Amino acid sequence: MFKKHIPVLLQEVIEGLNLKSNYNIIDATLGGGGHAEKILEKTSPSGILIGFDLDPEAIKIAKKNLNKNKNCVIFIQGNYKDIKQSFFAKGYEGSKTKTNEQLSKISINGILLDLGLSLYQLQEKERGFTFLGQQSLDMRYDRNEKKINAEYIINNFKEEELADIFYRYGEEKLSRQIASLIIKRRAQEKIDSPEKLVKIIELIYKSKFKNKSKKHPATKIFQALRIYTNEEFNNIKDFLPVAIDVLKPGGRLAVISYHSLEDKIIKEYFKKEARDCICPLELQECRCGHRASIKIINRKVIVPSEEEIENNPASRSAKLRIVEKL
Repeated sequence: MFKKHIPVLLQEVIEGLNLKSNYNIIDATLGGGGHAEKILEKTSPSGILIGFDLDPEAIKIAKKNLNKNKNCVIFIQGNYKDIKQSFFAKGYEGSKTKTNEQLSKISINGILLDLGLSLYQLQEKERGFTFLGQQSLDMRYDRNEKKINAEYIINNFKEEELADIFYRYGEEKLSRQIASLIIKRRAQEKIDSPEKLVKIIELIYKSKFKNKSKKHPATKIFQALRIYTNEEFNNIKDFLPVAIDVLKPGGRLAVISYHSLEDKIIKEYFKKEARDCICPLELQECRCGHRASIKIINRKVIVPSEEEIENNPASRSAKLRIVEKL
């Protein structure tokens, strides 16, 4: 039996999106529908929520959790970077059938992107998203996609490639040592379970550190593999301009990240798009012609309160940034 997922920074998201009755909102990473449920309360009676998720299992769970609001929700199984083309290519799943022409006239008042894993994904053993009690090294959000999974990466990539993935996407300082031992161990037997990979990582950590860390030594490696497998950084870069384009003027975009490099991508994009000129400082006059498309709502990043972290430890690294389209 799965534990119920607790949406992160829920109140801050609701306030930040500046929700009103009959607003139309995109939840770009629907998950179990925790944020969506509260959004629908604020946008009733006729606001539409368009919920995206690449994971078909997440869509099934969200449909069940949002059943009472099913006539106000469009469920779309797809990558959040494709929200524009996917939305206009799909029909409306509810009693109020809408044509593509009608869908194209729907104004989008707000978009939420929560880059965290849902508790359902973490608890499903066949997914391999975490090293705790898992049975596989898959890590794909959509297991029907014809793309390599984490197990293939671990057993087939070169040592330098593995080290680069661990360092670049997980900021793992022992990336080279861990990659080297993986190569040696996989020559003896296939690394086909989280347990086997964790043992390799723990051996390296024990040889380097006497004292145990508060964070499990495998955390960064599993994070790096998940990000690389699902091309998450590229997805964020592709998503941000599309999200701004889809929003109507005055509409807001809220993004929750959990990784310092994710947050850096988001922060730098928002900073750039909130400026009228992006020419080098040494130029005396503007030559770029760039004009601000957004204004930043929270200059200081929003993080969970101590109370929220205590009640939901998974929220501890969350960072929320909000912008409004000009």
